[in-house]
Amino acid sequence: MDHIIELARKAKDASRTLANISSEVKNKALLLMAEHIRENRDRIIKENEIDVRDAKRANLSSAFIDRLTLSEHRIEGMINGLKDVASLPDPVGEIIRMWRRPNGLQVGKMRVPLGVVMIIYESRPNVTVEATSLCLKSGNAVILRGGKEAFRSNRVIAKILRDCCREVGIPSESVSFVETTSRKAVKELIKFDDCIDVIIPRGGEEMIREIRNEARVPVIAHGKGNCHVYIDKDADLQMALDIAYNAKVQRPGVCNAMETLLVHKDKAREFLPKIVRMLKDAKVEIRGCKETKKIVGDIRDATESDWFTEYLDLILAVKVVDSIDDAISHIAKYGSCHTEAIVTSSYENSQRFLREVDAAAVFVNASTRFTDGGEFGLGAEIGISTQKLHARGPMGLEELTSTKFIIFGEGQIRE
Repeated sequence: MDHIIELARKAKDASRTLANISSEVKNKALLLMAEHIRENRDRIIKENEIDVRDAKRANLSSAFIDRLTLSEHRIEGMINGLKDVASLPDPVGEIIRMWRRPNGLQVGKMRVPLGVVMIIYESRPNVTVEATSLCLKSGNAVILRGGKEAFRSNRVIAKILRDCCREVGIPSESVSFVETTSRKAVKELIKFDDCIDVIIPRGGEEMIREIRNEARVPVIAHGKGNCHVYIDKDADLQMALDIAYNAKVQRPGVCNAMETLLVHKDKAREFLPKIVRMLKDAKVEIRGCKETKKIVGDIRDATESDWFTEYLDLILAVKVVDSIDDAISHIAKYGSCHTEAIVTSSYENSQRFLREVDAAAVFVNASTRFTDGGEFGLGAEIGISTQKLHARGPMGLEELTSTKFIIFGEGQIRE
């Protein structure tokens, strides 16, 4: 494992240089990366096709295959993401507050990079680009450790990104790729707090739990997305149908897809037959509570475990609730603090939902599928934090910085 430790040491050295590189040079690197990804798209897709073929042979789920697959459209999204991050203001060096003390000292806070960010992720090769773009722009070196199923895709993309750094004068070690699928390498790195400043794991609950339990490096967790949409009694019917359908069907294998639909009892008889018909036409399996089954029938019984489950598939749990209080209580018990939504025309209920629901993102009259760094105008995201320290929700450039105090004096000494 000596080469793994050396990789981390070189990343630390690179981070000190990168922290002082100008916005112009960082933006030049990002735009060059976009250009080279476009020029090498056939090569990237060819490697990705091998990963996808092997994943299918291993009988991995359709949702996993979807996250793994790089289409022309998704590669175009990677290119646009790089350009978007290049166009955003550089947070490094920003003075976010200044004040003067009675003794004349001027005290302020300045944004600074975190240092070395290690991201451990599964299945999605586009994360290689998103993580690199955000870390580079925010002055952080990044260590990329993707899942074994996407190894070929990640390796070819990481090499392109490293070559672009070198071409513009940024240390190539600013973008490090762990060239092994050995879990032992991860176990070594997550304890190497001399060189790695923060770990961001993106993947299954078991993987994230293991890293949080064993790491000596601080961890910002991208937790599971057991997301709910609550259809209030005052919801507009067509809006409710559109939002619920989109939240489940548009891309079911991602963390911001709806997993449980909550429906107020006064809206259920009007709403449920229509949405269940729409969802069944889209091949969604419905698992409902007793009240739901009385209204629509021909669906599976929902069990207690269904309310906790992040399906990441065309499966949906449905529950009829007596009130907004019941909906909020259900979310508090079973939710994962990721994304929650209410559909209502009641201002009072919308404000209650916003105040009382504990989640990283809470929507009024919009699909949960918008919880995304790009959709929020962050350019991209390195993860969606479901904890409260040091960041929460989609993590963009600002979330990849810390602050330090800066003090200006005129010879003051403390009495």
